[in-house]
Amino acid sequence: MMAAPGKSGLSGIRVAIVSDAAPERNGVGAYYQDLLDYLVPDLASVEMFSPTIENDQWTAGLVLPLPGDATQKLCFPNPVALRRELKRLRPHVMVVATPGVYGMVGAFLAARWGVPLLTGFHTSFEQLTDLYWHGSLKGRFYQLYLEHSHRYLFNRSRLVLVNSDDMHDLAKRMGADQVRLIGTPLPGAFARHPLVPFGGEFRKILFAGRLAAEKNVEAFVDAAAAISDIEVSIAGDGPLREMVEAAARRLPNLHYLGWLDRSALRDQIDLHDGLVLPSHFESFGTVALESMSRARVVIVSRGTGICRWSNLTDGMVVMAEGQSLTEAIRGVQGLGAERRKSLARRGHQAANAFNNSNIENWQQLLMDAASAGP
Repeated sequence: MMAAPGKSGLSGIRVAIVSDAAPERNGVGAYYQDLLDYLVPDLASVEMFSPTIENDQWTAGLVLPLPGDATQKLCFPNPVALRRELKRLRPHVMVVATPGVYGMVGAFLAARWGVPLLTGFHTSFEQLTDLYWHGSLKGRFYQLYLEHSHRYLFNRSRLVLVNSDDMHDLAKRMGADQVRLIGTPLPGAFARHPLVPFGGEFRKILFAGRLAAEKNVEAFVDAAAAISDIEVSIAGDGPLREMVEAAARRLPNLHYLGWLDRSALRDQIDLHDGLVLPSHFESFGTVALESMSRARVVIVSRGTGICRWSNLTDGMVVMAEGQSLTEAIRGVQGLGAERRKSLARRGHQAANAFNNSNIENWQQLLMDAASAGP
């Protein structure tokens, strides 16, 4: 099911999306790439200005390794070239998705040109720096930078857009005046592709995401060791890749699939009976929504933002406080095939309704911002 056709009021609007995240390489990059897919037919023009990746080569004005994760990059735009390209577009609305240098340049130019600015606040970078560099000088430096950059963006924004109540509260504490809750779009590769029937089994389960500490990948490895009669697969890349590869060599029922593009990820979800997302914290958890849209059983931790959307929780299993992932998987095994099929159907319906509502909200947001002017 796809979102309803766009509103005619969008037809004269030009939108620029400025992001430090490369399309499809992480959750933020994927979010706006998916959003563009829905908005392109209805807007006069919409373009994303961000680093790009071709043949695993990053392209930007300057590309440096990201501290702590060799699979990601710290990218700096050529400010003159970025200004020239944005001026060519002459946007009526600018959306800044990240607090890096791309985002800062975009926000500066929006203020200078009198273009209404919407800021997407999708990731609690402060929590990530605390997890990776707790108490260190490096961690304090990154936290100070992120705090000041977010305040810079928030002070210049008509609206700050967040994807969970926790992020809403955090944005308010950081000084955002107007904060709006906004959902996450489904990629067209998921929403438009025919469903593969789900028979209600629960013998093959999948984890997909960045292989990093905040995702609690270790819990999935522990579950694979404890439940030897289930085939488990891990898809993704990140700083914990070597740990995952070693576990896959050690455990005959654990398979490492590497990093997958969106179509390949969809195919793997269709090949599995369910997906787990046991993250310590996750501002939303897009892969859970994607798996629900494919009518598969989804287990998420209480640390994921998606479980705070009441219109989605009836279609997923939310782990209880203090419950291990192994216990949660055993619980789903005990449900029986028909109850699992019913759960997956509810998830599919909820995910598609959520997607349609989200696209309509974005259409209205852009019309309101463009009509309001500076």
